[in-house]
Amino acid sequence: MRSESHSLLEVDGSHGEGGGALLRTCLVMSALTQQPVRIKNIRGGTKWPGIDIEDLTLLNVLEGMSKADTVGAHLGSETLTFLPSTRPTGFKGEIGAAKSESGRGSNVQVILGSLLPALARSGVYSSLIAKGETYGSHSVSYDYFANVTLFALRKAGLHAFPELLVAGFGRESAGVVALDVEPSALTGIEWSDRGSLRSVNAVVSTCGMPESIGERIVSHLELLARNSGLEMEAEHVEVSGKSPGAFVTTWATYERGIGGGTAMGARGLRGETLGQIAFNELLDWMSSSATIDPFLADQLLLPLVLAETPSAFTVPRLTKRFLTTVWVIKQFTPIHITVRGTENAPGAVRIERR
Repeated sequence: MRSESHSLLEVDGSHGEGGGALLRTCLVMSALTQQPVRIKNIRGGTKWPGIDIEDLTLLNVLEGMSKADTVGAHLGSETLTFLPSTRPTGFKGEIGAAKSESGRGSNVQVILGSLLPALARSGVYSSLIAKGETYGSHSVSYDYFANVTLFALRKAGLHAFPELLVAGFGRESAGVVALDVEPSALTGIEWSDRGSLRSVNAVVSTCGMPESIGERIVSHLELLARNSGLEMEAEHVEVSGKSPGAFVTTWATYERGIGGGTAMGARGLRGETLGQIAFNELLDWMSSSATIDPFLADQLLLPLVLAETPSAFTVPRLTKRFLTTVWVIKQFTPIHITVRGTENAPGAVRIERR
């Protein structure tokens, strides 16, 4: 994929959702197409405008991978110019150790997920160690990334192999994830209907807690599944970390689709309630006819844009983030992305080259 024009592209960072996903997509697309870009009003759609530590972490890696020059690459900057000079190379090393003055770090899976398309297309094997949050509220968790995101990406020909070395609960934590990424030729996925159910799974990850808590959550999840007419394979995993925490990830796999639900433990929240939250989120998706959940759609879109063959999938809800990402991608390439549906309603998506 290469841009038709190398004149400087200007993007409004407050468009649509106007958050970090817009900026991350701009940077990755710029690196892949070698299209210079200036992003103004960075995170202008949020209460915290300007580049944050997560943005800067990704930016620093992409800057090296594409030998880019930058202007405005510092915390709090509301305008950034990114000028890549080569297609992204592979990466070997550590990323993500930096934190903001408040002690807030990066979500490991957000950084790794953003880099995956560029790493897969680099033509060489990459090996990364990423540091930061591995389990957090309203963000991609390690177990979801490993079991849902990467499962779907393997169907598209992208092969990556993660390992949780240290669990980190929350943005102030110091989790560690290793990831190996093979150079991959990406192909589309045709998931217009999901076919028959293959399996229902759950992982309960705990750190620094009595084993009985994790086993209790597993038992409750299995009970919830049976009461819903489902057979679930659930397991409790004690993860190594520097602070206590608990996280539940559920997912269901179909012939042509996958989706999940998650919940993060909090003080005063009973284990059974934690399991119920994650199970209900999964059941909501399973009760629809959609082939992927709305959060997975955000993560699959850019890799599928790079695929050589068309893709099709359905979601139970088109998020503002997803629609914003579609808009950003179209600023860089003339690819056809057809979205049928409106924001916060069910949608069908088809991606194909012109």
